[in-house]
Parts: sequence; C-alpha cells; structure tokens
Amino acid sequence: MKSVIHFIGAGPGDPELITVKGRRLLDAADVIVYAGSLVNPKLLDGLPARIHNSASMTLDQVIEVMSTAFKAGKNVVRLHTGDPAIYGAIREQMIRLDELDIPYEIIPGVSSVFAVSSVLKRELTAPEVAQTVIITRMAGKTPVPESESIADLARHESTMMILLSAARIDEVVRELTFGGYTEDTPAAVVERATWPEEKIITGTLRDIASKVKNTGITKTAIIAVGKALGYESSKAVSKLYDAGFSHGYRKGDEGILKDKE
Repeated sequence: MKSVIHFIGAGPGDPELITVKGRRLLDAADVIVYAGSLVNPKLLDGLPARIHNSASMTLDQVIEVMSTAFKAGKNVVRLHTGDPAIYGAIREQMIRLDELDIPYEIIPGVSSVFAVSSVLKRELTAPEVAQTVIITRMAGKTPVPESESIADLARHESTMMILLSAARIDEVVRELTFGGYTEDTPAAVVERATWPEEKIITGTLRDIASKVKNTGITKTAIIAVGKALGYESSKAVSKLYDAGFSHGYRKGDEGILKDKE
C-alpha cells in the first residue's frame, strides 16, 4: 500500500460487490474505521486490523484515530458504505486531513442507487422516456437548498432516486405529485438492496406509501420513481444497436457481420 489513507466505498451490502482494489486494500489494512451498521460486517471477517466503528464517534475522534495511525506508519482505511461520493460525509474528513497535510486516496464503490436499479431489473434511463437521473433527499436534520426541494425537482419528471427519506414516504409522495408526477407513475421502495434481508416494494405513486407502511420500512431504503421504471418504457429502443443507425464503430447496416476482406 502507498503511504496514504484510503477512503473505500464498500458497496451496497453484498460483500462481493466491493471492488477488487477496495478488497485488496482492506485486507492489507492495519487500522480500519468503518461506517457502522451501513457496512456489511462480513467484509471485516477475519481481518487482523484494529477496527473502529464510527457510528459512535465524532469527527474529531475519527480524524484522531486515522491521523495517529497514519503518523505511526500504519495502513489506514476509512470504509464507507456504497460509494462515498453520495451522502458519504467525506468532504469534512478530507478538509481536516488537508489541514494536517495527510495524503489520501478515494477508491470508488458500487452505490446503493445502482444496486436498487439492479434488484429492480430496470434501467434508470429509457430512450424517449427519461435521460436524466436525479439523486436527492428530503430535508431533515441536514437541510436542503430551497431550489432542490422534491417538488421543484419533480417538475422535470425524470427518474428520481430519493435517499434517506423512506420514513416520510407520505410527504415524499405529496411533493412528487404536487411537482408534476401523475399518480400512475411507477414507484418502488427498496430496503437494504443486495443484503440477505433485502425488501422490495413496487407500485405507483397512488399506492406506494400505503404499501410501504405495511412493511415497517423506515430507513436504509431508497425511493425510486419515474416512467423509466415501468415495463412500457421498453417499447422505445436505443439507437445504439439499431441496424439502420450509423456510429463510429458501425456504418449503418453495411457489413455488420461481414468477414474482413
């Protein structure tokens, strides 16, 4: 390992969904600070490293553990859930490490957003239906800018992946429909995508809230909404494999399967 602190995206839950590089660096770590119940503990099984659960730690304590270990010549890993670029709270940690002149690298991971797409067996974009994906959350203890309210974002009618908001599903649905989505817009709520205890609830904005209430889902879940999630969106097809469409690797329908001359 290089002499840097490694921030690693652990993936969404399935321990096999960490990247090869992330797994290698994790196995070689001397000190690991991991994101509590959000990271599958199986990723840590059998590791000889000193392991700290950041769920009960303050930012000062996290930085103290990492900086002390780094200055002692230890291989340090900060293990975050999914991909740390989304609601990972790594910005404040990087600022503090910059102030201490401690180098670090970020190893990306599989976001829970894309894990939800995989377990729903849906593309988040669909030709002529939705070509934009919005990742957002409801305002809570962490505020959201007024210009990024759910209702304002809903007017685009793109695919929306709403994190950290399942406990307020009624309010989310009200904001979505007020913003522009119709009640028959496909919607889903997925709790702990790719974990053994994964739950998948599907429906529309008309009934998704009542369905979710019956399951007791309140956290570690993503609300997905948009026309691209519906089967009917598959009727529009991409030009990528259209036999009559030319691009840099294929000239229309000429010689697609033809042997080289």
